[in-house]
Amino acid sequence: MCVFCAAIPATGAIGAHLHAKQKTTRLAAEKEGREPGKERPIAKATLGAIVLLTICSVLYHFVLSPILRI
Repeated sequence: MCVFCAAIPATGAIGAHLHAKQKTTRLAAEKEGREPGKERPIAKATLGAIVLLTICSVLYHFVLSPILRI
């Protein structure tokens, strides 16, 4: 499995974990009466990273790999 193909599910798992952790922290802060911190766009950043990795994977497998005969 190439590096790009292996990185796609890993990126999704890390992004899902960070998103869930952020939501849990925000809910706990709201229950305690504290103001929750600024919400970061983790889900959008994860999606962007996965799209870029998918594009890189397609380019590698269909363009670069046949040229280099890997």
